[in-house]
Amino acid sequence: MSRTAFNRRFADDAACAAHLFEKRWPNGFVCPTCRSQKAWALETKPFTYECTACHRQTSVTAGTIFHRSKVALTTWFQAIYAIASHSNGISALQLQAQLGLGSYKTAWLMLQKLRRAMVDPDRSLLEDLVEVDASDIPFRTKSDPIAGGQGRSPVGKLHIIGAIELSPDGLPRRIRLAPLADFTAASIGGFVTSAVTPGATLLSDGFSSYRGLAGFFHRRKIVGSMAAHVLLPWIHRVFANFKRWALGTYHGVRKPHLRRYLDEFVFR
Repeated sequence: MSRTAFNRRFADDAACAAHLFEKRWPNGFVCPTCRSQKAWALETKPFTYECTACHRQTSVTAGTIFHRSKVALTTWFQAIYAIASHSNGISALQLQAQLGLGSYKTAWLMLQKLRRAMVDPDRSLLEDLVEVDASDIPFRTKSDPIAGGQGRSPVGKLHIIGAIELSPDGLPRRIRLAPLADFTAASIGGFVTSAVTPGATLLSDGFSSYRGLAGFFHRRKIVGSMAAHVLLPWIHRVFANFKRWALGTYHGVRKPHLRRYLDEFVFR
């Protein structure tokens, strides 16, 4: 959809609220308490409906990232369009300038909420053949040595773990990424079980923490002197693309918000 068409469709807050109403109640209003289908719109509370049976008041924004926000719905919708239509994403500074927001903090908070909304809580787990591996992102604090830690040390870096679903022909399909606290079997196993369907076949580098995973078929590819990206090409391409994207668009990521940036990359 072009920006002109988007602005025409969502010209004001009422049009945005009507869209939310249709998404929330595609077959007409339904009270979340008594399931009554009759309500009247309140004049004193924008985009809020009161059930005629139990008198519960429900806003079209209730339970969404827009609820109780002081930012206009049209501004929220324009932010969504800007983020979704930007192939590489958009920084808070860019969003502030495009929307004419008076505060950088407002733009930043909007982006964080929208990143959280990019994750579908009902998304299905990865299936069939799945490459799994971990990687690092350089992140040096003032107290860390310039050279950082060696091997799997967390000093001067952020650990991430990823999985990519492959088709029967070995082509990439869906991905999952998450921060990794450490390389223990508990941390790695927790990610795998939350991202991959039991019974799927895992392709890994043979690291010991994968050995205790139950309920999966496991093909270990021992790296040895060979580069990991040769044995597990697709997940390492994902890591490389994420690092390039994070550096180019956001000039790096910060530890407290790493998961949100990973979620946005997976969404894109």
